[in-house]
Amino acid sequence: MAKNKETFARTVFIVIGLCFICSIFVSTAAVLLKPTQQENKLLDKQKYILEAANLIDSKSQVSKKEILATYEKFVEAKVINLKTGEEVAGVDGDTYDQQKVSRDPETSSKPEHDIASIKRVADNAVIYLVHDESGKLTSVILPVHGYGLWSTMYAFLAVEPDLNTVQNLVYYSQGETPGLGGEVENPKWKAKWHGKKLFDEQGNIAITVTKNPAVAETPYGVDALSGATLTSNGVQHTLTFWLGNEGFANFIKKARNGGLS
Repeated sequence: MAKNKETFARTVFIVIGLCFICSIFVSTAAVLLKPTQQENKLLDKQKYILEAANLIDSKSQVSKKEILATYEKFVEAKVINLKTGEEVAGVDGDTYDQQKVSRDPETSSKPEHDIASIKRVADNAVIYLVHDESGKLTSVILPVHGYGLWSTMYAFLAVEPDLNTVQNLVYYSQGETPGLGGEVENPKWKAKWHGKKLFDEQGNIAITVTKNPAVAETPYGVDALSGATLTSNGVQHTLTFWLGNEGFANFIKKARNGGLS
């Protein structure tokens, strides 16, 4: 009997010891790999920004070196205050973590009209200015996000310097149903956004994700995703929020009055 107790105690001791050793390995690996994970995450984001700006083709294989060189040459990340629309001096747009900041009550707020179900919005947001070889502004890229059917969907909205004509809407992170809401990443649907207008002549938000073919053919309409009404509504709500007064509206107004170059 005593021998059985001793064997059981020894087994428990060995199991606990192995668990402890494994936990040390896992923790150490997590710490050591964190810089690499963050670097890959940043690289992935830069790749999607370049795709939104038509600087790389999503179908082509592009090396890490090419992504970094192209981004550094043509893209400038700036942090702007959403209430004033003005640039925030002294903040590096490439390292500013807007999602993290939005979770801090000291640097964010709850939207009054949270149509996109984002819960909290950071006081400051990142925007990306894209220039050509001569330094001429060719694109303005606005990071946007909002809830779909199952997930918060993150995208880059690239527009012409007029801050009205859409170049691309590129979703880079979403958990919608494959073959339905997941079609936000389908190149055929993404192509429908090219050349569409965000605002009407009076400056009102006019872009509409619609099931009506007649509306979809207008400069302000885009076909809704087939069989994915709630995801399509999520795209609409995302744009309505971020183009509105609690989003980038003040920045857009200032930019149109000569605030960009």
